[in-house]
Amino acid sequence: MRNLALAFPEMPPRERRRLVRGEFISLGRQLAEVCLFPRYTRENISRIVVYDGFENFERAYARGKGVLFLTAHLGAWELSAFAHSLQGHPLSIVMRSLDNPYIDDLLHRYRTMHGNRTVDKDDSVRGLLSAMRAGETVGILMDTNMTPPQGVFVDFFGFPACTASGLARIALRTDAAVVPGFTVWDSRLRKYILRFDPAVELIRTGDDRADIVANTAKFTRVIEDFIRRYPDQWLWVHRRWKTRPPGQPPLY
Repeated sequence: MRNLALAFPEMPPRERRRLVRGEFISLGRQLAEVCLFPRYTRENISRIVVYDGFENFERAYARGKGVLFLTAHLGAWELSAFAHSLQGHPLSIVMRSLDNPYIDDLLHRYRTMHGNRTVDKDDSVRGLLSAMRAGETVGILMDTNMTPPQGVFVDFFGFPACTASGLARIALRTDAAVVPGFTVWDSRLRKYILRFDPAVELIRTGDDRADIVANTAKFTRVIEDFIRRYPDQWLWVHRRWKTRPPGQPPLY
Protein backbone atom coordinates (compact mmCIF):
# COMPACT_ATOMS: atom_id res chain seq x y z
CA MET A 1 0.00 0.00 0.00
CA ARG A 2 2.91 2.35 0.69
CA ASN A 3 4.38 1.67 -2.74
CA LEU A 4 1.01 2.27 -4.40
CA ALA A 5 0.61 5.54 -2.50
CA LEU A 6 4.03 6.64 -3.81
CA ALA A 7 3.36 5.55 -7.39
CA PHE A 8 -0.28 6.67 -7.61
CA PRO A 9 -0.78 9.53 -5.11
CA GLU A 10 -4.11 10.57 -6.65
CA MET A 11 -5.57 7.06 -6.58
CA PRO A 12 -8.32 6.43 -4.00
CA PRO A 13 -7.34 3.97 -1.23
CA ARG A 14 -10.12 1.61 -2.31
CA GLU A 15 -8.57 1.31 -5.78
CA ARG A 16 -5.13 0.69 -4.27
CA ARG A 17 -6.57 -2.13 -2.18
CA ARG A 18 -8.07 -3.60 -5.36
CA LEU A 19 -4.63 -3.58 -6.98
CA VAL A 20 -3.04 -5.24 -3.94
CA ARG A 21 -5.65 -7.99 -4.11
CA GLY A 22 -4.99 -8.35 -7.84
CA GLU A 23 -1.28 -8.68 -7.19
CA PHE A 24 -1.78 -11.59 -4.81
CA ILE A 25 -4.17 -13.26 -7.25
CA SER A 26 -1.45 -12.88 -9.90
CA LEU A 27 1.19 -14.36 -7.57
CA GLY A 28 -1.10 -17.27 -6.70
CA ARG A 29 -1.81 -17.95 -10.35
CA GLN A 30 1.91 -18.00 -11.13
CA LEU A 31 2.64 -20.31 -8.19
CA ALA A 32 0.07 -22.77 -9.52
CA GLU A 33 1.66 -22.64 -12.98
CA VAL A 34 5.15 -23.25 -11.60
CA CYS A 35 3.85 -26.35 -9.82
CA LEU A 36 2.63 -27.62 -13.20
CA PHE A 37 5.93 -27.05 -15.07
CA PRO A 38 6.73 -30.80 -15.33
CA ARG A 39 3.47 -31.37 -17.21
CA TYR A 40 4.08 -28.82 -19.94
CA THR A 41 5.49 -29.81 -23.31
CA ARG A 42 6.12 -28.07 -26.59
CA GLU A 43 2.81 -29.51 -27.81
CA ASN A 44 0.63 -28.18 -24.98
CA ILE A 45 2.38 -25.01 -23.75
CA SER A 46 0.39 -22.86 -26.21
CA ARG A 47 -2.70 -23.64 -24.15
CA ILE A 48 -1.09 -21.56 -21.39
CA VAL A 49 1.26 -19.06 -23.11
CA VAL A 50 1.04 -17.50 -26.57
CA TYR A 51 3.49 -15.17 -28.30
CA ASP A 52 2.92 -11.59 -29.33
CA GLY A 53 5.72 -9.89 -31.28
CA PHE A 54 7.94 -12.95 -31.61
CA GLU A 55 9.37 -11.41 -34.76
CA ASN A 56 11.00 -8.71 -32.57
CA PHE A 57 12.95 -11.36 -30.69
CA GLU A 58 13.75 -13.24 -33.90
CA ARG A 59 15.07 -10.11 -35.60
CA ALA A 60 17.27 -9.22 -32.62
CA TYR A 61 18.61 -12.77 -32.27
CA ALA A 62 19.50 -12.90 -35.98
CA ARG A 63 22.00 -10.05 -35.48
CA GLY A 64 24.27 -12.57 -33.81
CA LYS A 65 25.47 -10.22 -31.07
CA GLY A 66 23.35 -11.65 -28.29
CA VAL A 67 20.00 -10.64 -26.83
CA LEU A 68 19.44 -9.09 -23.41
CA PHE A 69 15.89 -9.95 -22.43
CA LEU A 70 14.71 -6.88 -20.43
CA THR A 71 11.98 -7.93 -18.03
CA ALA A 72 10.57 -7.43 -14.53
CA HIS A 73 8.59 -9.10 -11.74
CA LEU A 74 5.41 -8.53 -13.72
CA GLY A 75 2.76 -11.11 -14.53
CA ALA A 76 4.30 -14.59 -14.74
CA TRP A 77 8.01 -13.88 -15.03
CA GLU A 78 8.87 -17.52 -14.23
CA LEU A 79 6.81 -18.61 -17.24
CA SER A 80 8.68 -16.29 -19.61
CA ALA A 81 11.96 -18.17 -19.78
CA PHE A 82 10.30 -21.57 -19.23
CA ALA A 83 7.82 -21.23 -22.12
CA HIS A 84 10.46 -19.69 -24.38
CA SER A 85 12.81 -22.63 -23.78
CA LEU A 86 10.01 -25.11 -24.48
CA GLN A 87 9.60 -23.49 -27.89
CA GLY A 88 13.26 -24.20 -28.62
CA HIS A 89 14.82 -20.92 -27.43
CA PRO A 90 16.71 -21.63 -24.20
CA LEU A 91 18.34 -18.74 -22.41
CA SER A 92 20.38 -17.90 -19.36
CA ILE A 93 18.68 -16.32 -16.36
CA VAL A 94 20.44 -13.91 -14.00
CA MET A 95 19.28 -14.74 -10.48
CA ARG A 96 20.35 -15.07 -6.88
CA SER A 97 20.01 -18.25 -4.88
CA LEU A 98 16.97 -18.46 -2.61
CA ASP A 99 17.51 -18.59 1.13
CA ASN A 100 15.66 -21.90 1.46
CA PRO A 101 17.97 -24.53 -0.11
CA TYR A 102 15.14 -27.02 -0.77
CA ILE A 103 12.98 -24.51 -2.67
CA ASP A 104 16.10 -23.21 -4.42
CA ASP A 105 16.95 -26.72 -5.62
CA LEU A 106 13.37 -27.35 -6.78
CA LEU A 107 13.14 -24.08 -8.71
CA HIS A 108 16.56 -24.59 -10.26
CA ARG A 109 15.47 -27.99 -11.60
CA TYR A 110 12.22 -26.54 -12.96
CA ARG A 111 13.85 -23.48 -14.51
CA THR A 112 16.51 -25.53 -16.31
CA MET A 113 14.22 -28.39 -17.34
CA HIS A 114 14.35 -27.52 -21.06
CA GLY A 115 17.82 -26.12 -21.62
CA ASN A 116 17.80 -22.86 -19.65
CA ARG A 117 20.85 -22.03 -17.57
CA THR A 118 21.24 -19.85 -14.49
CA VAL A 119 23.82 -17.11 -13.96
CA ASP A 120 24.59 -16.15 -10.38
CA LYS A 121 23.75 -12.52 -9.71
CA ASP A 122 27.06 -11.95 -7.90
CA ASP A 123 29.08 -13.15 -10.91
CA SER A 124 26.77 -11.98 -13.68
CA VAL A 125 29.19 -9.74 -15.62
CA ARG A 126 31.46 -12.61 -16.66
CA GLY A 127 28.51 -14.80 -17.58
CA LEU A 128 26.79 -12.03 -19.53
CA LEU A 129 29.88 -11.17 -21.55
CA SER A 130 30.44 -14.83 -22.38
CA ALA A 131 26.81 -15.28 -23.45
CA MET A 132 26.82 -12.17 -25.64
CA ARG A 133 30.05 -13.25 -27.36
CA ALA A 134 28.32 -16.55 -28.17
CA GLY A 135 25.24 -14.74 -29.52
CA GLU A 136 23.02 -16.18 -26.79
CA THR A 137 20.03 -14.78 -24.89
CA VAL A 138 20.06 -13.72 -21.24
CA GLY A 139 17.03 -12.71 -19.19
CA ILE A 140 17.46 -9.94 -16.62
CA LEU A 141 14.90 -8.82 -14.03
CA MET A 142 15.94 -5.22 -13.37
CA ASP A 143 13.12 -3.87 -11.21
CA THR A 144 14.54 -4.63 -7.75
CA ASN A 145 16.19 -2.30 -5.26
CA MET A 146 19.97 -2.13 -5.56
CA THR A 147 22.81 -0.42 -3.73
CA PRO A 148 25.74 1.52 -5.21
CA PRO A 149 27.99 0.79 -7.02
CA GLN A 150 25.92 -1.98 -8.67
CA GLY A 151 23.02 0.44 -8.98
CA VAL A 152 22.52 4.00 -10.20
CA PHE A 153 19.68 6.34 -9.33
CA VAL A 154 17.09 6.86 -12.06
CA ASP A 155 13.49 8.02 -12.00
CA PHE A 156 10.83 5.38 -11.31
CA PHE A 157 7.26 6.59 -10.79
CA GLY A 158 8.59 10.05 -9.96
CA PHE A 159 11.12 8.98 -7.31
CA PRO A 160 14.84 8.22 -7.64
CA ALA A 161 15.27 4.45 -7.47
CA CYS A 162 18.62 2.68 -7.20
CA THR A 163 18.57 0.47 -10.29
CA ALA A 164 20.88 -2.24 -11.63
CA SER A 165 23.16 -0.72 -14.25
CA GLY A 166 24.70 -3.98 -15.47
CA LEU A 167 22.34 -4.40 -18.40
CA ALA A 168 23.26 -0.97 -19.78
CA ARG A 169 26.98 -1.61 -19.26
CA ILE A 170 26.87 -4.93 -21.09
CA ALA A 171 24.67 -3.62 -23.92
CA LEU A 172 26.95 -0.65 -24.55
CA ARG A 173 30.07 -2.83 -24.42
CA THR A 174 28.84 -5.67 -26.66
CA ASP A 175 26.19 -4.00 -28.83
CA ALA A 176 23.77 -6.77 -27.84
CA ALA A 177 20.10 -6.13 -28.58
CA VAL A 178 17.98 -5.15 -25.56
CA VAL A 179 14.53 -6.62 -26.15
CA PRO A 180 11.69 -5.91 -23.68
CA GLY A 181 9.78 -9.09 -22.91
CA PHE A 182 6.92 -9.58 -20.44
CA THR A 183 4.50 -12.43 -19.80
CA VAL A 184 1.18 -10.95 -18.68
CA TRP A 185 -2.18 -12.54 -17.95
CA ASP A 186 -4.95 -11.76 -20.44
CA SER A 187 -8.32 -12.25 -18.75
CA ARG A 188 -10.14 -12.22 -22.08
CA LEU A 189 -8.03 -15.01 -23.62
CA ARG A 190 -7.64 -16.77 -20.26
CA LYS A 191 -4.00 -17.23 -21.21
CA TYR A 192 -0.65 -15.58 -20.69
CA ILE A 193 0.80 -13.49 -23.50
CA LEU A 194 4.58 -13.52 -23.88
CA ARG A 195 5.12 -10.19 -25.57
CA PHE A 196 8.34 -9.03 -27.18
CA ASP A 197 8.71 -5.36 -28.14
CA PRO A 198 11.21 -4.03 -30.68
CA ALA A 199 14.78 -3.72 -29.40
CA VAL A 200 15.47 -0.53 -27.45
CA GLU A 201 17.71 1.91 -29.30
CA LEU A 202 20.74 2.64 -27.12
CA ILE A 203 21.86 6.15 -26.23
CA ARG A 204 25.50 6.67 -27.19
CA THR A 205 27.11 10.07 -26.57
CA GLY A 206 30.68 8.92 -25.94
CA ASP A 207 30.44 9.66 -22.22
CA ASP A 208 30.41 6.16 -20.72
CA ARG A 209 29.14 7.14 -17.28
CA ALA A 210 26.36 9.33 -18.63
CA ASP A 211 25.37 6.73 -21.21
CA ILE A 212 25.07 4.02 -18.55
CA VAL A 213 22.74 6.19 -16.47
CA ALA A 214 20.74 7.39 -19.50
CA ASN A 215 20.18 3.88 -20.82
CA THR A 216 19.33 2.51 -17.37
CA ALA A 217 16.73 5.28 -17.12
CA LYS A 218 15.41 4.38 -20.57
CA PHE A 219 15.06 0.69 -19.67
CA THR A 220 13.33 1.64 -16.42
CA ARG A 221 10.79 3.74 -18.33
CA VAL A 222 9.97 0.66 -20.42
CA ILE A 223 9.29 -1.29 -17.22
CA GLU A 224 7.23 1.53 -15.70
CA ASP A 225 5.14 1.76 -18.85
CA PHE A 226 4.27 -1.95 -18.63
CA ILE A 227 3.49 -1.69 -14.92
CA ARG A 228 1.12 1.22 -15.59
CA ARG A 229 -0.68 -0.94 -18.15
CA TYR A 230 -0.88 -3.95 -15.80
CA PRO A 231 -0.71 -2.44 -12.29
CA ASP A 232 -2.40 -5.44 -10.66
CA GLN A 233 0.33 -7.80 -11.90
CA TRP A 234 3.50 -6.15 -10.52
CA LEU A 235 5.32 -7.07 -7.31
CA TRP A 236 4.22 -4.13 -5.16
CA VAL A 237 5.32 -5.95 -1.98
CA HIS A 238 8.98 -5.28 -2.82
CA ARG A 239 10.60 -2.20 -1.20
CA ARG A 240 11.68 -0.78 -4.53
CA TRP A 241 12.73 2.63 -3.13
CA LYS A 242 14.54 1.34 -0.04
CA THR A 243 17.97 2.72 -1.05
CA ARG A 244 17.90 6.51 -0.97
CA PRO A 245 20.25 9.08 -2.53
CA PRO A 246 22.67 10.60 0.00
CA GLY A 247 20.90 12.98 2.34
CA GLN A 248 17.37 11.92 1.47
CA PRO A 249 15.11 10.49 4.22
CA PRO A 250 13.80 6.90 4.01
CA LEU A 251 10.45 6.29 2.33
CA TYR A 252 9.56 3.30 4.52
